[in-house]
Amino acid sequence: MNLGQQILFFFSALGAFNGFIISAYLLLFKKQKSIPSYFLGILLLSVCLKISKSLLFYFHPALPGIYIQIGILGSALVGPSLFYFIKSSPGQETKITTIQKATYFFWILTILTAGIVAPYDNLPNIWENYIGRIISIQLTIYIILSIWLLRGVFAKIFIKSEKISITELLLISVLAGNIMVPAAFKFPVFSFFNGPCISGALFFSAVLYLNTFLFISRRKTSNLLSGSRDSMRYANKKIAPQQAMALTEKLEKIIMGEELYKNPDLKLNDLSKKINISGHQLSQLLNDNLGKSFAAYINEFRINEACGLIVNNSSIKLEAIGYEVGFNSKSTFYTAFKKYKKTTPTLYKEQLMVVPS
Repeated sequence: MNLGQQILFFFSALGAFNGFIISAYLLLFKKQKSIPSYFLGILLLSVCLKISKSLLFYFHPALPGIYIQIGILGSALVGPSLFYFIKSSPGQETKITTIQKATYFFWILTILTAGIVAPYDNLPNIWENYIGRIISIQLTIYIILSIWLLRGVFAKIFIKSEKISITELLLISVLAGNIMVPAAFKFPVFSFFNGPCISGALFFSAVLYLNTFLFISRRKTSNLLSGSRDSMRYANKKIAPQQAMALTEKLEKIIMGEELYKNPDLKLNDLSKKINISGHQLSQLLNDNLGKSFAAYINEFRINEACGLIVNNSSIKLEAIGYEVGFNSKSTFYTAFKKYKKTTPTLYKEQLMVVPS
């Protein structure tokens, strides 16, 4: 290994090494853990396994197949981890769901089984031409789903020209990094550092340090990866009934007066600021005192408004009514309407048109 290769290996391996350290911290040693921190830890661990495999393969082409299989296992977990990290970032999830666990179990079991039935050393073509392609398609799908989750943030940037929060910037940065690193491995245009294996590793190092800087640059980011001070303070305290009633009345008055439910991008923290309490207190009020999720609470206002529009404005199309009251798609409007009214908007409208005999 000449001096140039040694320098490339150092900077490439440094990012992977630090990634392992950070993932271990998030998964094992962090005191105030949150669901996003778990998924970010798994995401970092998965990417580092992929990066380490590529580095070792670049400098040691005769690498035993077991190491390549471990790297491919890491690649299979990148997509789900990215998607679940972004999905859990609003902080409304309190535990990892059965579906999420089953997703990880499926991919781990699939890769381990493939390694036993068709080891890479014996059948490398299967891994490169079939398993590798399946994982690439899977990652592409999860990236598209992640972009869809962040569509509101992209709308702020490119359509509304609004300033985004530090948390939203972090999510965009993590998403961009997980697009750039696979691209550096796949496309020849990124292979200016002696091949795509090194390019991908160097891109990962750069992305890792950029995101690490963003995470530690603002104290507000603690809300994303850990239970904030407010959440710890109110974790085991139920809001007193009298106080809960006063907050509920104030909340309903503001929501109805300002028609906040008509905003399809309304967030829990946006609403909590209106009544001068923390997002965790509002979440506690809704979940513990009212027995409703934030989405369910807001959707009740939207459905009630939709019913009023159907009754008083029979000429308006049902789909238009859904958008008018704050739903961002026809399907979500119909699903919510059926949940609360036990019928579809179409049947509800038809029943109103029936003249009693």
